Amino acid sequence: MKTLIVEDSATLCAIYSQYLDGSGLEVTTVETLADAKAALVGWHPHLVLLDIELPDGNGLDLLNETVNLLSPPAVVVMTGHGEQHAEQAIQRGAADFLTKPFDASRLRVTLRNAAEKLTLSQQVETLAVKRESLGPLMGSSSAMQSVYETVESLAGTLATAFIMGESGTGKELAARAIHQLSARAPGPFIVVDCASLATDQLERALFGTDGEVAQGLVAQAAEGTLFLDEVCSLGFASQATLLRLIQHGTYRPVGSAAEATADVRIIASTNRDPLFEMREGRLREDLYYRLHVVPLRMPAMRERSDDILMLAKDFLDRIAHEEEKDAHHLSDPGAQALRGYSWPGNVRQLENTMRQLLLTSTSTEIDESAIHQVISVNEISVDNAIRSRPSRLAESAMEPSTIQPLWMTEKKTIEEAIAACDGSINRAAQYLEVAPSTIYRKLQSWKAQNLKI
Repeated sequence: MKTLIVEDSATLCAIYSQYLDGSGLEVTTVETLADAKAALVGWHPHLVLLDIELPDGNGLDLLNETVNLLSPPAVVVMTGHGEQHAEQAIQRGAADFLTKPFDASRLRVTLRNAAEKLTLSQQVETLAVKRESLGPLMGSSSAMQSVYETVESLAGTLATAFIMGESGTGKELAARAIHQLSARAPGPFIVVDCASLATDQLERALFGTDGEVAQGLVAQAAEGTLFLDEVCSLGFASQATLLRLIQHGTYRPVGSAAEATADVRIIASTNRDPLFEMREGRLREDLYYRLHVVPLRMPAMRERSDDILMLAKDFLDRIAHEEEKDAHHLSDPGAQALRGYSWPGNVRQLENTMRQLLLTSTSTEIDESAIHQVISVNEISVDNAIRSRPSRLAESAMEPSTIQPLWMTEKKTIEEAIAACDGSINRAAQYLEVAPSTIYRKLQSWKAQNLKI
């Protein structure tokens, strides 16, 4: 670290500099208040060793200016007048003080401690800046610390990111954090809801149509990030379209013969197990490996119970501000009730619950009875919705006795497809819209288990 010694005695300047030989500090000395001010502005030291009594002024006056210029300040004051000046120096922001005379060991230790405090302060400031860039992502649990590290690592690369996790865990928030921390932050962040798009809709949505004024989402995301939400819900034909975009970085608007370059960073997400989806033949193997370059797994709430109260209090404060309500707080039993629940809907369910509690509570203190009531009502609503769904089996003419195990239906369909393609598994796979390796694995599994229809 650059260290400025401000001492009116040239002899003492030389002695202190000699004391610091081999300490790793880059030392410069000045003997007047005026030279010290010039050095602060022109040299930008990290540490300042400051004498109180100077020929053209009082070092304490310079201390105020030093604290304002250095952020965070690291000033060690030297005084020959004991604790009186030392106390004033500490009150004005000095990191430490030395009473003259002192030896080399004392000087080295004091400056090393000041340097360590400065380094720690800089690290805290850096983490605060990074934390701000992580947006609404919150949590101090070890599971979330791992998420933060992966997000920061992904932000520094151009690699395709694949975010996995249950519904409500914050996959889109993580994708936005990666974008905001990356060099593409000034560019747009475009979300594609893959679950709602059929193949023809996907191509039009992504690439646009030749001759239309409106651009596709890929063009809209130029120099930014394209977030493909729930990518495992795409059909095989849509997966092929997406694979071409990722592999070649080019695309053609629907109906156009000309190719365009896709200057976008791809981030995908899924609430399913992508490896299981691939093995079951619902996710193309080549697409899986294209997406699964740097995976990021978002933990469920049951894996980060230490974060529940932090998130709940943040939601209460934010929602109270949004709704212009009085601030609410949790009672101790209420806090325990929150921690004792498994939160199957994850962070999204916790936020919705806090909103309901704040909007319906007649008191600014939220107790366990109110929490249990809201959770119970929501669970009953979900159960009733499931029970009220019409049974397809009841509506059909199918008899339960005629239903076959799924593996039998699957085995029969695959064998018939292979036979229709003259024994070619590759051709059969194309018609069935699965990877050939999926068919090979299933055939081997049925053979090993000696399963016959």
